[in-house]
Amino acid sequence: MATDWTNGEHYIPFEERDGETSTVYFTRDLSAEGLRKLYARVNGGIEGKVAIKLHTGEPNGPNIIPRPWVQELIEKDLPDATIVETNAYYEGGRYTTEQHRETIATNGWTFAPVDILDEEGTVDFPVAGGKWFDHMTMGGHLPNYDSLVVLTHFKGHAMGGFGGSNKNIGIGCADGRIGKKAIHTREGEGQWSIDMEELHERFSESSKATCDHFGDHITFVNVLRNMSVSCDCEGTAAAPVVTPNIGILASTDILAIDAASIDLVYALSEEDRHDLVERIETRHGHRQLSYMRELGMGNWRYELVDTDNSDAIIQPAQAVEGVVPFSA
Repeated sequence: MATDWTNGEHYIPFEERDGETSTVYFTRDLSAEGLRKLYARVNGGIEGKVAIKLHTGEPNGPNIIPRPWVQELIEKDLPDATIVETNAYYEGGRYTTEQHRETIATNGWTFAPVDILDEEGTVDFPVAGGKWFDHMTMGGHLPNYDSLVVLTHFKGHAMGGFGGSNKNIGIGCADGRIGKKAIHTREGEGQWSIDMEELHERFSESSKATCDHFGDHITFVNVLRNMSVSCDCEGTAAAPVVTPNIGILASTDILAIDAASIDLVYALSEEDRHDLVERIETRHGHRQLSYMRELGMGNWRYELVDTDNSDAIIQPAQAVEGVVPFSA
Protein backbone atom coordinates (compact mmCIF):
# COMPACT_ATOMS: atom_id res chain seq x y z
CA MET A 1 0.00 0.00 0.00
CA ALA A 2 1.42 3.40 -1.02
CA THR A 3 2.45 5.78 1.74
CA ASP A 4 0.23 8.84 2.13
CA TRP A 5 2.86 11.54 2.30
CA THR A 6 0.24 14.28 2.68
CA ASN A 7 -0.84 13.06 6.13
CA GLY A 8 1.30 15.06 8.53
CA GLU A 9 0.46 12.77 11.42
CA HIS A 10 2.70 10.04 10.06
CA TYR A 11 6.49 9.88 10.13
CA ILE A 12 7.98 8.81 6.79
CA PRO A 13 11.06 6.64 7.48
CA PHE A 14 14.17 7.40 5.47
CA GLU A 15 13.94 4.18 3.46
CA GLU A 16 10.49 5.15 2.19
CA ARG A 17 11.62 8.53 0.85
CA ASP A 18 12.41 9.04 -2.81
CA GLY A 19 14.71 11.29 -4.83
CA GLU A 20 18.29 12.48 -4.72
CA THR A 21 20.44 13.03 -1.63
CA SER A 22 21.93 16.16 -0.11
CA THR A 23 24.69 16.56 2.47
CA VAL A 24 23.99 17.34 6.12
CA TYR A 25 26.90 17.95 8.51
CA PHE A 26 26.70 16.95 12.17
CA THR A 27 28.59 17.62 15.39
CA ARG A 28 27.88 16.66 18.97
CA ASP A 29 29.83 19.75 20.09
CA LEU A 30 27.21 22.07 21.52
CA SER A 31 29.40 25.14 21.93
CA ALA A 32 30.51 28.24 20.09
CA GLU A 33 33.32 26.18 18.57
CA GLY A 34 30.88 23.54 17.37
CA LEU A 35 28.65 26.16 15.83
CA ARG A 36 31.56 27.79 14.01
CA LYS A 37 32.83 24.42 12.79
CA LEU A 38 29.49 23.53 11.26
CA TYR A 39 28.89 26.97 9.74
CA ALA A 40 32.29 26.77 8.03
CA ARG A 41 31.13 23.68 6.12
CA VAL A 42 28.11 25.40 4.54
CA ASN A 43 29.14 29.03 4.05
CA GLY A 44 30.34 28.88 0.45
CA GLY A 45 27.50 31.01 -0.91
CA ILE A 46 27.45 33.60 1.86
CA GLU A 47 28.73 36.92 0.54
CA GLY A 48 27.99 40.62 0.43
CA LYS A 49 25.66 42.08 3.04
CA VAL A 50 24.72 39.20 5.34
CA ALA A 51 21.60 38.76 7.46
CA ILE A 52 21.36 36.15 10.23
CA LYS A 53 17.77 35.07 10.87
CA LEU A 54 17.34 33.69 14.36
CA HIS A 55 14.65 33.68 17.03
CA THR A 56 15.71 36.28 19.58
CA GLY A 57 12.98 35.07 21.97
CA GLU A 58 10.35 36.51 24.26
CA PRO A 59 11.63 38.33 27.39
CA ASN A 60 14.00 36.11 29.39
CA GLY A 61 13.18 33.07 27.27
CA PRO A 62 15.19 30.18 28.72
CA ASN A 63 15.84 28.02 25.65
CA ILE A 64 17.07 30.29 22.85
CA ILE A 65 20.48 29.73 21.27
CA PRO A 66 23.11 30.98 23.75
CA ARG A 67 24.10 34.55 22.92
CA PRO A 68 27.85 33.95 23.47
CA TRP A 69 27.81 31.33 20.71
CA VAL A 70 26.25 33.75 18.25
CA GLN A 71 28.52 36.57 19.36
CA GLU A 72 31.62 34.47 18.70
CA LEU A 73 30.29 33.36 15.30
CA ILE A 74 29.67 36.96 14.28
CA GLU A 75 32.92 38.36 15.64
CA LYS A 76 35.13 35.66 14.12
CA ASP A 77 33.30 34.63 10.95
CA LEU A 78 30.66 37.23 10.07
CA PRO A 79 31.96 40.55 11.44
CA ASP A 80 29.64 42.74 9.37
CA ALA A 81 26.50 40.61 9.66
CA THR A 82 23.16 41.84 10.99
CA ILE A 83 20.71 39.81 13.07
CA VAL A 84 17.24 40.11 11.53
CA GLU A 85 13.77 39.58 12.98
CA THR A 86 10.16 40.59 12.33
CA ASN A 87 7.49 41.67 14.76
CA ALA A 88 5.14 39.06 16.20
CA TYR A 89 1.49 38.50 15.26
CA TYR A 90 0.41 38.13 18.88
CA GLU A 91 0.39 40.54 21.84
CA GLY A 92 3.53 40.26 23.92
CA GLY A 93 7.11 41.35 24.10
CA ARG A 94 7.64 41.50 20.35
CA TYR A 95 4.29 42.82 19.05
CA THR A 96 5.40 46.37 18.26
CA THR A 97 8.82 47.53 17.16
CA GLU A 98 9.26 49.41 20.44
CA GLN A 99 8.38 46.35 22.54
CA HIS A 100 10.55 44.18 20.32
CA ARG A 101 13.60 46.38 20.77
CA GLU A 102 13.14 46.32 24.54
CA THR A 103 12.99 42.51 24.45
CA ILE A 104 16.06 42.30 22.24
CA ALA A 105 17.98 44.33 24.83
CA THR A 106 16.55 42.28 27.73
CA ASN A 107 17.67 39.06 26.06
CA GLY A 108 21.19 40.31 25.46
CA TRP A 109 21.29 40.69 21.69
CA THR A 110 23.38 43.84 22.08
CA PHE A 111 26.67 42.74 20.50
CA ALA A 112 25.56 43.16 16.86
CA PRO A 113 23.07 45.30 14.94
CA VAL A 114 19.51 43.92 14.96
CA ASP A 115 17.24 44.87 12.07
CA ILE A 116 13.50 44.50 12.63
CA LEU A 117 12.66 43.87 9.01
CA ASP A 118 9.08 45.17 9.07
CA GLU A 119 9.83 48.30 11.09
CA GLU A 120 9.33 50.53 8.04
CA GLY A 121 6.91 48.52 5.94
CA THR A 122 6.68 45.42 3.80
CA VAL A 123 7.68 43.90 0.48
CA ASP A 124 6.06 41.11 -1.53
CA PHE A 125 8.08 38.10 -2.67
CA PRO A 126 6.61 35.81 -5.35
CA VAL A 127 5.65 32.24 -4.40
CA ALA A 128 6.37 29.89 -7.29
CA GLY A 129 4.01 26.92 -7.59
CA GLY A 130 2.05 27.69 -4.45
CA LYS A 131 -1.37 26.26 -3.63
CA TRP A 132 -2.33 29.00 -1.15
CA PHE A 133 -0.29 32.02 -2.23
CA ASP A 134 1.13 33.64 -5.32
CA HIS A 135 3.16 36.00 -3.11
CA MET A 136 4.07 36.44 0.54
CA THR A 137 4.38 39.77 2.35
CA MET A 138 7.77 40.04 4.05
CA GLY A 139 9.55 42.54 6.24
CA GLY A 140 10.42 45.42 3.93
CA HIS A 141 14.15 45.41 4.74
CA LEU A 142 14.75 41.81 3.64
CA PRO A 143 15.81 42.72 0.06
CA ASN A 144 18.57 44.93 1.52
CA TYR A 145 20.64 41.79 2.13
CA ASP A 146 22.66 39.71 -0.33
CA SER A 147 22.85 36.53 1.77
CA LEU A 148 20.89 34.88 4.58
CA VAL A 149 22.21 32.60 7.32
CA VAL A 150 19.25 30.75 8.86
CA LEU A 151 20.35 29.96 12.41
CA THR A 152 17.63 27.92 14.06
CA HIS A 153 16.93 26.61 17.53
CA PHE A 154 15.21 23.32 16.66
CA LYS A 155 12.39 22.52 19.11
CA GLY A 156 8.69 21.74 19.33
CA HIS A 157 5.94 24.17 18.43
CA ALA A 158 2.37 24.59 19.68
CA MET A 159 0.88 24.68 16.17
CA GLY A 160 3.68 23.61 13.82
CA GLY A 161 4.57 20.49 15.78
CA PHE A 162 8.22 21.39 15.40
CA GLY A 163 10.13 24.52 14.57
CA GLY A 164 13.12 24.03 12.30
CA SER A 165 14.66 26.09 9.51
CA ASN A 166 11.38 26.01 7.57
CA LYS A 167 9.40 27.56 10.40
CA ASN A 168 12.19 30.01 11.24
CA ILE A 169 11.96 31.76 7.88
CA GLY A 170 8.45 30.71 6.84
CA ILE A 171 6.91 32.53 9.79
CA GLY A 172 9.90 34.61 10.83
CA CYS A 173 10.47 36.57 7.61
CA ALA A 174 6.77 37.29 7.03
CA ASP A 175 5.83 40.67 8.45
CA GLY A 176 3.87 40.85 11.69
CA ARG A 177 0.58 42.20 10.37
CA ILE A 178 -0.03 41.10 6.76
CA GLY A 179 2.16 38.08 6.05
CA LYS A 180 1.68 36.32 9.35
CA LYS A 181 -2.06 37.00 9.22
CA ALA A 182 -2.26 35.40 5.78
CA ILE A 183 -0.52 32.30 7.13
CA HIS A 184 -2.49 31.95 10.38
CA THR A 185 -5.94 33.44 9.90
CA ARG A 186 -8.92 32.51 7.75
CA GLU A 187 -10.94 35.62 6.92
CA GLY A 188 -13.81 36.13 9.35
CA GLU A 189 -12.55 33.48 11.77
CA GLY A 190 -10.26 33.46 14.80
CA GLN A 191 -6.64 34.61 14.82
CA TRP A 192 -5.30 31.05 14.85
CA SER A 193 -8.02 29.53 12.64
CA ILE A 194 -5.62 27.82 10.23
CA ASP A 195 -3.82 24.78 11.61
CA MET A 196 -2.61 21.26 10.86
CA GLU A 197 -1.67 20.48 7.22
CA GLU A 198 -2.94 23.76 5.81
CA LEU A 199 -0.85 25.80 8.23
CA HIS A 200 2.28 23.81 7.40
CA GLU A 201 1.65 24.22 3.69
CA ARG A 202 1.14 27.95 4.04
CA PHE A 203 4.31 28.69 5.95
CA SER A 204 6.30 26.34 3.70
CA GLU A 205 5.19 28.44 0.72
CA SER A 206 6.35 31.53 2.59
CA SER A 207 9.66 29.81 3.29
CA LYS A 208 10.03 28.91 -0.38
CA ALA A 209 9.62 32.55 -1.35
CA THR A 210 12.57 33.50 0.86
CA CYS A 211 14.69 30.57 -0.34
CA ASP A 212 13.99 31.41 -3.98
CA HIS A 213 14.85 35.07 -3.40
CA PHE A 214 18.31 34.27 -1.99
CA GLY A 215 19.01 31.31 -4.27
CA ASP A 216 22.54 30.01 -3.69
CA HIS A 217 23.17 32.67 -1.05
CA ILE A 218 21.25 31.06 1.80
CA THR A 219 22.40 28.40 4.26
CA PHE A 220 20.98 26.61 7.28
CA VAL A 221 22.15 25.60 10.77
CA ASN A 222 19.89 23.80 13.28
CA VAL A 223 20.85 23.64 16.97
CA LEU A 224 19.25 20.60 18.67
CA ARG A 225 19.53 21.79 22.25
CA ASN A 226 16.97 22.63 24.99
CA MET A 227 14.24 21.14 22.80
CA SER A 228 11.08 21.99 24.70
CA VAL A 229 7.82 20.98 23.05
CA SER A 230 7.11 24.74 23.21
CA CYS A 231 8.41 27.30 20.77
CA ASP A 232 10.68 30.11 21.96
CA CYS A 233 7.71 32.42 21.36
CA GLU A 234 6.26 31.03 24.62
CA GLY A 235 9.18 32.45 26.58
CA THR A 236 9.22 31.66 30.29
CA ALA A 237 5.90 29.80 29.92
CA ALA A 238 7.55 27.13 27.76
CA ALA A 239 7.08 23.54 28.87
CA PRO A 240 10.05 22.08 30.77
CA VAL A 241 12.67 20.45 28.55
CA VAL A 242 12.77 16.66 28.79
CA THR A 243 14.33 15.71 25.42
CA PRO A 244 18.10 15.11 25.50
CA ASN A 245 20.42 17.54 23.76
CA ILE A 246 21.77 16.04 20.53
CA GLY A 247 24.07 18.40 18.62
CA ILE A 248 24.22 20.77 15.67
CA LEU A 249 23.34 20.19 12.01
CA ALA A 250 24.21 22.28 8.96
CA SER A 251 23.29 22.08 5.28
CA THR A 252 22.63 24.21 2.22
CA ASP A 253 19.38 22.23 1.77
CA ILE A 254 16.47 23.37 3.96
CA LEU A 255 14.46 20.18 3.51
CA ALA A 256 17.43 17.91 4.19
CA ILE A 257 18.38 19.68 7.43
CA ASP A 258 14.85 19.63 8.83
CA ALA A 259 14.38 15.99 7.78
CA ALA A 260 17.67 15.04 9.45
CA SER A 261 16.67 16.92 12.60
CA ILE A 262 13.42 14.95 12.75
CA ASP A 263 15.27 11.68 12.11
CA LEU A 264 17.69 12.34 14.98
CA VAL A 265 14.77 12.91 17.35
CA TYR A 266 13.08 9.70 16.17
CA ALA A 267 16.38 7.82 16.64
CA LEU A 268 16.27 8.52 20.38
CA SER A 269 14.85 5.94 22.76
CA GLU A 270 11.08 5.87 23.14
CA GLU A 271 11.32 7.40 26.60
CA ASP A 272 13.59 10.23 25.48
CA ARG A 273 11.67 11.14 22.34
CA HIS A 274 8.11 10.61 23.57
CA ASP A 275 7.05 14.15 24.39
CA LEU A 276 8.56 15.83 21.34
CA VAL A 277 7.32 13.13 18.96
CA GLU A 278 3.84 13.39 20.44
CA ARG A 279 3.88 17.15 19.85
CA ILE A 280 5.04 16.69 16.23
CA GLU A 281 2.50 14.01 15.38
CA THR A 282 -0.54 15.53 17.11
CA ARG A 283 0.03 18.77 15.17
CA HIS A 284 0.61 16.81 11.93
CA GLY A 285 4.03 18.42 11.67
CA HIS A 286 5.43 15.93 9.16
CA ARG A 287 3.47 17.75 6.47
CA GLN A 288 6.20 20.38 6.57
CA LEU A 289 8.66 17.90 5.09
CA SER A 290 6.41 16.31 2.49
CA TYR A 291 5.12 19.67 1.27
CA MET A 292 8.62 21.12 0.97
CA ARG A 293 9.38 18.08 -1.17
CA GLU A 294 6.31 18.78 -3.33
CA LEU A 295 7.41 22.40 -3.74
CA GLY A 296 10.86 21.29 -4.91
CA MET A 297 12.63 22.95 -2.00
CA GLY A 298 15.30 20.27 -1.60
CA ASN A 299 15.84 16.60 -0.85
CA TRP A 300 14.50 14.66 2.10
CA ARG A 301 17.19 12.01 1.60
CA TYR A 302 20.69 12.93 2.74
CA GLU A 303 24.12 11.73 3.79
CA LEU A 304 24.84 12.54 7.43
CA VAL A 305 28.50 13.57 7.78
CA ASP A 306 30.03 13.11 11.24
CA THR A 307 32.48 16.01 11.50
CA ASP A 308 33.64 14.73 14.89
CA ASN A 309 34.97 11.52 13.31
CA SER A 310 36.84 12.28 10.09
CA ASP A 311 33.66 13.00 8.10
CA ALA A 312 32.41 9.43 8.36
CA ILE A 313 28.94 8.88 6.89
CA ILE A 314 26.70 7.75 9.75
CA GLN A 315 23.09 6.89 10.48
CA PRO A 316 20.91 8.92 12.88
CA ALA A 317 21.06 6.11 15.43
CA GLN A 318 24.85 6.47 15.53
CA ALA A 319 24.55 10.23 15.96
CA VAL A 320 22.48 9.86 19.13
CA GLU A 321 24.45 7.03 20.73
CA GLY A 322 25.40 7.99 24.24
CA VAL A 323 23.08 10.99 24.63
CA VAL A 324 22.32 11.62 28.25
CA PRO A 325 18.96 12.52 29.82
CA PHE A 326 18.34 16.25 29.78
CA SER A 327 19.34 18.27 32.82
CA ALA A 328 18.90 22.02 33.07
